[in-house]
Amino acid sequence: MLKVHHLNNSRSQRILWLLEELALPYEIVKYQRDATTNLAPESLKKIHPLGKSPVLTDGDTVVIESGAIIEYVVRRHGKGRLALAESSPDWPLYLQLMHYAEGSAMLPVMLKLYASRLGEASKPLEPRIHGEFENHFGWLDGLLAHSDWFVGNAFTAADIQISFPIQAARMLFGLEKFPHLARFLERANARPAYQKAIERGGAYAFG
Repeated sequence: MLKVHHLNNSRSQRILWLLEELALPYEIVKYQRDATTNLAPESLKKIHPLGKSPVLTDGDTVVIESGAIIEYVVRRHGKGRLALAESSPDWPLYLQLMHYAEGSAMLPVMLKLYASRLGEASKPLEPRIHGEFENHFGWLDGLLAHSDWFVGNAFTAADIQISFPIQAARMLFGLEKFPHLARFLERANARPAYQKAIERGGAYAFG
């Protein structure tokens, strides 16, 4: 049985969404953030030394990192569903987005989050942070100018993976300048599997 070690209001919500899309059986082990620090509890370190979520356990196999978990599930348990074949002309974009979501898109989001805690001391950083936000999310918005989904106009695991940076960006920056991304989230959030994942995972501030 697949187990998702699920932290409230975290990236692990998209792992639940993936499993619901694939109609795979799974168990949720829930963890709550510390009310003061907003950090994950120490108990997560019993599953993996980093103490971060998501963590997927599949028998004795422990997998961390959202992109790796998604690839693992799609290949090992999903029979390739929601992925693209390497022979597809759109496979390079699929591959890029799977890595880009956490490798680049989250950077301005995280900078904005941490800078907001510095108050006036963050003022010199704000132009650069907003410039990077507009650069990255402008590119993503452009990918959806003529398509409902990011790769080949079909819903794939890449949409699930890239959803979290876009959700976080909406909360921290707003998406007024990026209407295609805003509509993408509306479509994603309307999917029955997404709604089922929210039901099982609990309240989700990014949704």
